[in-house]
This record gives sequence, C-alpha cells and structure tokens, in this order.
Amino acid sequence: MEVTVLADAALAVMWVGLTCYALFGGADFGAGVWDLVAGGAEQGRARRRLIEHSIGPVWEANHVWLIFVVVMLWSAFSPVFAAVMSTLYIPLTLAALGIIARGAAFAFRKASTELWQQRLFGACFALSSLLTPFFLGAVAGGVASGRVPPGLAAGDVVTGWLNPTSLLGGVLAVVTCAHLAAVYLCADANRAGRPELASAFARDAVVTGSGAGVVALAGIAVLAADAPVLFHGLTHRALPLVVLSAVAGVAGIGLLIRRRYVAARAAAALAVAAILWAWGAAQYPAMLVGSTTVSQAAATSSVLWAVLVSLGVGAVVLVPSLWLLYATFQHEAPERSSPG
Repeated sequence: MEVTVLADAALAVMWVGLTCYALFGGADFGAGVWDLVAGGAEQGRARRRLIEHSIGPVWEANHVWLIFVVVMLWSAFSPVFAAVMSTLYIPLTLAALGIIARGAAFAFRKASTELWQQRLFGACFALSSLLTPFFLGAVAGGVASGRVPPGLAAGDVVTGWLNPTSLLGGVLAVVTCAHLAAVYLCADANRAGRPELASAFARDAVVTGSGAGVVALAGIAVLAADAPVLFHGLTHRALPLVVLSAVAGVAGIGLLIRRRYVAARAAAALAVAAILWAWGAAQYPAMLVGSTTVSQAAATSSVLWAVLVSLGVGAVVLVPSLWLLYATFQHEAPERSSPG
C-alpha cells in the first residue's frame, strides 16, 4: 500500500513537470515556428525582435522541466525509462539534437553581424523548433498507443514511432506549441505598445487554435482504430478533462477576438494542461499500455521517499527562482533594434 501511494505521488509530480514543459517549453518551440514564417529580413524584423525578446531570457530555463521529467522517470520508474529510451531512441535522439541545434542557432544568430549568417542560423533555429515538438509528440503517441513493451528495445524501433497515433501526436504537438506561442506573444506585444503585432499574433492564435481543434476531432477516428485503450479512457474516465480542454480552447479563442490577451493566456494554458492530464487519466494505472502498471514499475519505497523528499527540498529553491525569472522579464519592453 505504501509503495502504491508513493508511486502515485511520484507520477503526479512527474506529470506536473510534463505539464510545465508543455506550457513553457512548448511556447518556446512555438515561437520558433512563428520565426520561421515571419517573412523576409525587413518584413519579419518586428516579429522576430519581439520573439527574441520574449524567449531570450528563458529558453534555457524552460528545458529544466524536461530534465526534471526524465530524471523522475529514471529514478522512480526505471523499467519504463529503460523500455521507452531503448524502443524510441530514434525520435528521442532526433529531439535531443533538435534542442541542441535550436539553442546553438539562436545564440549564434544574435551574435552574427552578416545578414546571410543571421538567415542561416535563423533557418536552423526555426526548423529545429518545428521538428523537435513533432518528435516529442511522436514519442508520446508511441507510448500512448501501447507500442512500447517492457524490456530493452523489445518494441519495434521504427513502427514504435512511425504509426498513426504518433503522427497524430506529432502534428498536434506542433500546432499546439504554435498556438501557445501566438497567445503568449499577443500579451507581450500589447504590453510593449505594439497593438498591430498583438492583433497579428491574435489572428495567428485563432487560426492555430482552430487548427488544433480540427486535428483533435480528426484524431478521434485515428485513436479509435489505432489506440483503442487510450480512446476508451478518453471517452469514459477522462471525458470531463477532455470537455474542459475543449471549453477552455473555445473560450480562449473568444477572448482573443475580444482582445483579452492575458485572460486568453490562462485559457490556452488550461486547455493544454487539461488534455495532458486527460491522457494521464485515460491511461492510468498503466504506464506501458497493456503490460506495466504504475505499481509494477515503481521503485522501492525507500527510493520513492528519497526522490519525493529531495524534490520537496529542491522546490523551495527552484520554484521561487523560476517565478522571479519569468516575472522579471515580463515587465521589460523589447529593444528597438535587433538582427533581422
């Protein structure tokens, strides 16, 4: 009984970390997508300046949440960690390379003085921002559809992530990240005294939010055919969270149209968080669908106690620090000059 309670607590904490990464890191990736479609050097200068200002101070900090999730999975649920990392190592490696390339390109573009260099590094930054969430979404789809069996590389390393549910997860991840970024950038532009940019990003947010809804609706048929366990959970146990996500998404679009940008941020974040927790609720208690439950994968009670106590102590330092970081740069206006 003690192990079960501790394992559930560790899983819940890990899911909080995953939610934070989706909300902060996801918007970070989405900003890169908007950088990709911003236009030429002159046409896209204002958009890129705002994007650069918004993500510049926090893009490295946002990946703390991904590290947190990986360490939690390794420490508290090592059999699941081994199975996922060995079966889905291809998309995970590509995602890791994308994160590295994205960060390096973002830094080099800021330091470059030649236009061709800025364009080269900008293209690398933007394409990595597009591909990385796709691969992460494909990983989620492989796990959710039951294609990761227990054991080292026991699943198919190709079809484990190249399948209908993984493709759905990848596309939905990209569209969701783009939507979050556009919503967040609306408030940043409005606060910086750039209403024309706020309106432009609001239009982008409405389009991508509507697109995410269309993809989610189309995904019903995909999940029913390709991931029946997940589909059953989403339409039964997790249905209230699915409905909450849909309502929050529609409300967010309405708030964007009314130019209530700060409230739209909260609605968009709630929509994304609700669907993530719906996935968790739909799959629970399975961590590897069809084979391994939370209690079966959990470490011993002494390890779980050590992990949870360490997290509690670390949170005393980490959470206020991140809050201060985010809050500080939310009150600064973007500079008036920046690389194109």
